[in-house]
Amino acid sequence: MIQDAWRKIKGASPVGEGTRGVRPENLVWMFGTARTGSSWLSAIMGEIGGYSRWHEPLVGHLFGNLYYVRAGHRSEDEHFILGARYRELWLETVRRFVLDSAAARFPEVAGGRYLIIKEPQGSMGAPLLMEALPESRMILLVRDPRDVVASNLDAHKKGTWTADLMKKGGREKPPSLAERRPDDFVKGQARRYVRDVGNAKLAYDAHKGFKVLVRYEDLRADTLGTMKRIYSALQMPVDESELARSVEKNSWENIPEEEKGEGKFHRKAKPGGWREDLTPEQAEIVEGVAGPLLRELYPVRSTA
Repeated sequence: MIQDAWRKIKGASPVGEGTRGVRPENLVWMFGTARTGSSWLSAIMGEIGGYSRWHEPLVGHLFGNLYYVRAGHRSEDEHFILGARYRELWLETVRRFVLDSAAARFPEVAGGRYLIIKEPQGSMGAPLLMEALPESRMILLVRDPRDVVASNLDAHKKGTWTADLMKKGGREKPPSLAERRPDDFVKGQARRYVRDVGNAKLAYDAHKGFKVLVRYEDLRADTLGTMKRIYSALQMPVDESELARSVEKNSWENIPEEEKGEGKFHRKAKPGGWREDLTPEQAEIVEGVAGPLLRELYPVRSTA
């Protein structure tokens, strides 16, 4: 096979999988999409002893955008770098790239720590990453798409936290579609949700290793109980008193009031808040685009 031949040529197993490298089973991927609570969840997990946090490496976007968006029609083209004929070869390369990059940035993980990889923005590439690293663990973090779209609609208006981020980088935020044509913005965000969460769900369904599906709404209603369920499902050790302290430290109630509200990164933390934020027409747009996924992820909830 191509993979075996390539390894024979290299004459060694991939870097990062030896005694001094990062073990793939110690990688914990967090997929979903933006504005689902991934910053909150990863902060809770990253502050616990024995765990490190990798904040949005975008490796899923790197490979996923090329494979699924830019050149999705070229999978059978043998000249395409991610072509089907050489799949085992380039998946092995993806594997090495991730493990080597993790080892370089987080040498402490080689000692047996777990690495929480917050990757909502790279979720379109989740199927490729989980196929390349089948031993690793996976969290699929989801949220009602209407709340996700409402949060993004607020974030992309003038004078919000996204504009502040751009200013720090020396740029001014250009006029946003969220203000000029909000209904079009809503439709685009709903499609993004379907792309990101849809691909993450495909990866989740195919993954044979430890995995857990987490709904933001459950995390908000019973944070500590949901966190215990996550660690149990992923078969990872955690000190319960330390977990409780991290949950309390990172709770919504402990965020300063001046850092919360409309236009802020910490906006509402209110499941169902879309009813106040979206027009009835905008809610219908989201349901029309993301309705099937919404019903699959929330089978007991109505789209009304």
